Amino acid sequence: MTNAVTLYGIKACDTMKKARDWLDAHGVAYAFHDYKTQGIARAQLAGWVEKAGWPTLLNRAGTTFRKLPDADKADLDADKAIALMLAQPSMIKRPVLERADMILVGFKPEAYAAAFAGKTA
Repeated sequence: MTNAVTLYGIKACDTMKKARDWLDAHGVAYAFHDYKTQGIARAQLAGWVEKAGWPTLLNRAGTTFRKLPDADKADLDADKAIALMLAQPSMIKRPVLERADMILVGFKPEAYAAAFAGKTA
């Protein structure tokens, strides 16, 4: 495959394991970036927000977000969501799969299959 694939997320996450298992089973080479330990650049996160939208990227169902003070959860917009995700990377929905031509947020086998149709072993 000519397009490099990077899978972003947190190592100890069941959904991440499902995504890694799917990629491995379908012969998709990828690099893994643990944004909880390695962090994430503001510019990269802003690019994801531009492509996928902050409501897609911000994990509002997780305990980290739910434990925030109400003031932090109020009046969310792209800038505020980016600041929250930079401060607490576990608030980024996972996994984020990035390839030069697209990103996928979350893991759905059918979305991965469509994204890699004709590009897997």
